[in-house]
Amino acid sequence: MAAIEIEGLTKRYGHDVYAINDLSLTVETGEVFGFLGPNGAGKSTTIDVLLDYIRPSAGAASVLGYDAQREAEEIHQRVGILPDGYSLYDRLSGRDHIEFAIDLQGATDDPDVILDRIGLDASAAARPAGTYSKGMSQRLALGMALVGDPDLLILDEPSSGLDPDGIRDIREITLDHAADGGTVFFSSHVLSQVEAVCDRVGILNRGRLVAVDTIDGLRDAVGTGSTLTLTVDTVPTGLTADAIDGVTDVTVEGNTIRATCTEPLAKMAVIDAVRAAGSTVLDIDTSEASLEDLFTEYTHTDDTAVTSAEVDR
Repeated sequence: MAAIEIEGLTKRYGHDVYAINDLSLTVETGEVFGFLGPNGAGKSTTIDVLLDYIRPSAGAASVLGYDAQREAEEIHQRVGILPDGYSLYDRLSGRDHIEFAIDLQGATDDPDVILDRIGLDASAAARPAGTYSKGMSQRLALGMALVGDPDLLILDEPSSGLDPDGIRDIREITLDHAADGGTVFFSSHVLSQVEAVCDRVGILNRGRLVAVDTIDGLRDAVGTGSTLTLTVDTVPTGLTADAIDGVTDVTVEGNTIRATCTEPLAKMAVIDAVRAAGSTVLDIDTSEASLEDLFTEYTHTDDTAVTSAEVDR
């Protein structure tokens, strides 16, 4: 059973304004799935439909095998949600919030265990939430989402307002939850965070899904591969991408050569070609295309249809 199953989901406002448009997506049980897109792409709308906060114009969605519209109560009992636009009770302490969430869920969690897990000590937990910083509030909201050990954890911009320690904690909590058999649906603008924790990512643009794959799969589909950077003693002449299989681009700046390689063996072929041209290689460095690079590639295009290669993956 998939954790999330979406088929042809559409949310339209008026006649021609689409928040999401014919969205189909499967999130497998036990994976950490990154859900990405520019502001206004439809990420929060999709989450709102999954939780029955809004109704779709067309299509269907299920969460943990339950219909998102007909069986919303069953879903809410099994899902922990950290929404982007949450609010806390200013007069209640942090501990009160956790205890309230435990009572609401009918759970048996130990409040101290959850508070420790999210990094709120006894002093902070005793203070009214109205005195909390943005980062502390974010930690508390995450703690409430963890109550009851949910089968599915939906995190919408979980790193907002957090310092580096808080971001690291989010990463560890996410990975621990998946390791224990849970599923995490992770929507964030902090792409380095997504790259560090997600098994697969889906990229949404203008309401349409434009890519679904692993990070490596996205690199292969776009053809970015990896960049080989060589420092040489003298610049070889006649070195071009056309002459080397698996290389899409070669640039030379001073004594530095950069080659974009779409196949691992192409890196050695570039080094051999440089040496054959009479140059000595002084230093070698390789780097992969970042998720930021891939995100830009997929969202700054007029083509908003998922390619067959991406669907097959």
